[in-house]
Amino acid sequence: MRDRAAERAVEDRYTQWKSLVPVLYDWLANHNLVWPSLSCRWGPQVEQATYKNRQRLYLSEQTDGSVPNTLVIANVEVVKTRVAAAEHIAQFNEEARSPFVKKNKTIIHPGEVNRIRELPQNSNIVATHTDSPDVLIWDVDTQPNRQPVLGATPSRPDLTLTGHQDNAEFALAMSPTEPFVLSGGKDKSVVLWSIHDHISSLAADGAQKPAGSKGGSVNGKPADGPTVQARGIFQGHDDTVEDVQFNPSSTNEFCSVGDDSCLILWDARTGSSPVVKVEKAHNADLHCVDWNPNDVNLILTGSADTTVRMYDRRNLTSGGVGSPVHIFEGHTAAVLCVQWSPAKGSVFGSSAEDGLLNIWDHSKIGKVENNAGAENAGYPPGLFFRHAGHRDKVVDFHWNTADPWTIVSVSEDGEKTGGGGTLQIWRMIDLIYRPEEEVIEELDKFKSHLLTCSSS
Repeated sequence: MRDRAAERAVEDRYTQWKSLVPVLYDWLANHNLVWPSLSCRWGPQVEQATYKNRQRLYLSEQTDGSVPNTLVIANVEVVKTRVAAAEHIAQFNEEARSPFVKKNKTIIHPGEVNRIRELPQNSNIVATHTDSPDVLIWDVDTQPNRQPVLGATPSRPDLTLTGHQDNAEFALAMSPTEPFVLSGGKDKSVVLWSIHDHISSLAADGAQKPAGSKGGSVNGKPADGPTVQARGIFQGHDDTVEDVQFNPSSTNEFCSVGDDSCLILWDARTGSSPVVKVEKAHNADLHCVDWNPNDVNLILTGSADTTVRMYDRRNLTSGGVGSPVHIFEGHTAAVLCVQWSPAKGSVFGSSAEDGLLNIWDHSKIGKVENNAGAENAGYPPGLFFRHAGHRDKVVDFHWNTADPWTIVSVSEDGEKTGGGGTLQIWRMIDLIYRPEEEVIEELDKFKSHLLTCSSS
């Protein structure tokens, strides 16, 4: 009975959300996936036009074995702000494929794609994790387009990064400043690589690849290709490392979180031991971490204890319980992903197994005039937008740096929508996030018109 009641509550929430879509959103594209996806990432813009821009999107496809697992490179038409009509936004079909999302290339992946990360220094290079100790590096420009049919041999990665002693499934990051890759795994270690010397050679190698080359394979696995050994292996966790992140301004400094409830800060210049190890950053496993690109003192963590915590690294000390700047309590299930917004340094998003993607602004906490209405309505401090368009756990999302208030998110609600999962690309209406004085000034222009309508 409890499960049925919970399902009814989710459906009621979704129905209410759908009725509010034309009011809350400037744009929304709903795309029903054939297979579930565990990772979605924006790539570079590839074309700009008057009303929309074309942009690359990376997606994983987790199949049931009837066809191979794949890494998908799609092109998305991103509609510009204040272009989409409210009627169009409201008229989407949960069981349809969106015309804004078009598959461009398919790479047959050796195993499930658990996580995708793009290299900021080269828009064609992405890294992936699967159920193995290795990190796979792909040049998506030179990789051939493959048909995912049963029995097809996996595509051959351009580079393989070795160093883990056990599976490294989720924790993966690329440095914003140099071509460095960071990973964490079941071996309780954090591993660092530099692929600086290999990036320039990848394009040259790709140019020499015969057209349609599929790469060799041995026993259904990719043939040996170039490998890169670790630059450093860092020990300090007592359980699986679930997520890692670079300091946005330094390749030498990074952080990690894991199933041991620890948040650890590292510095490659001081050796392979933790600089700071917060023994109890949360009351349960930690699933995700992000480092603020606009204020390098602020770090976000998300946990199975349903909370998001914000830490100031200047206040962190090893051992004991962590002392967060603030604990954000707006989810009712495990938090799976946190990410700072590229648009505003105090804004971030969090997604969870409760099917919600919450948008927060920590600068609003403690300001009575900003929070009185939200708190009276039962919302926690700092929460200013709740995306309820998914009906099952939101496993990943990514802010769009080229269009900073646009988000892509994926969820595992395929059974409810006749597919394998749901991908949504959405942007809240700008009246929600713009400065209050700007909004009031704009609405003031329409005051006489509104008064005329109401009097008639």
